[in-house]
Amino acid sequence: MPIPYEQVLAEESEETRQWVKLRAREIAAELNLREMRRLRKLTQTRLSKKLKIGQEGVSRIEKRADLYLSTLRSYVEAVGGKLFLFVEFPDQPPVILARLGEAQAAKKAKKKGRSGARAKAGSRRAA
Repeated sequence: MPIPYEQVLAEESEETRQWVKLRAREIAAELNLREMRRLRKLTQTRLSKKLKIGQEGVSRIEKRADLYLSTLRSYVEAVGGKLFLFVEFPDQPPVILARLGEAQAAKKAKKKGRSGARAKAGSRRAA
């Protein structure tokens, strides 16, 4: 016969009960990408429009175990969040790794702007 969780927890020390409660909160706060999207009440199709990719692309992102940080950042921002990357050392409190990939994103945006300007200039010449 199964033993109720509350009964097992009641037999533990106060320290163990507090640890179990804290760990339960940590586990509840962990989400995968699909759960995050569903929590925000978004379908893959709606998210794909925000990301300007096909629905199958969203599905692939959600299934992958290894992503570029830029892909993860785009996904998180498309569902309405903001991505932070923390680094934890054993002898120091956690720190936020700042501006990771921002230089690359700015470079891409600048390059995209130039190629767009060239295309417009080229279409004016052809006219």
